[in-house]
Amino acid sequence: MSSEIRLTQFSHGAGCGCKIAPSVLEKFLKTDFIAPDDANLLVGNSTKDDAAVYDLGDGSGIISTTDFFMPIVDDAFEFGRIAAANAISDVYAMGGTPMMAIAIL
Repeated sequence: MSSEIRLTQFSHGAGCGCKIAPSVLEKFLKTDFIAPDDANLLVGNSTKDDAAVYDLGDGSGIISTTDFFMPIVDDAFEFGRIAAANAISDVYAMGGTPMMAIAIL
């Protein structure tokens, strides 16, 4: 009996995060809660982007993103590298320079 843990045994599907259909995600995110308007929030949930952009008012802003996905490889180090690259790619896609990233593994 092998005691080796394969990370991919925890993944129920394939691909980047076993994504769900956009219509299913929309159903989960739909709410009756109406967030107050914030002029500094340049990109929020309404645009369905991978990250939010908040204007700090001094000519700079913060791009915030959090990623979660299931293991797609069994090597923990490689999975960490993939998760980090995936998280910072959202910041690059929004035109920013990554300073930190959050990935839930």
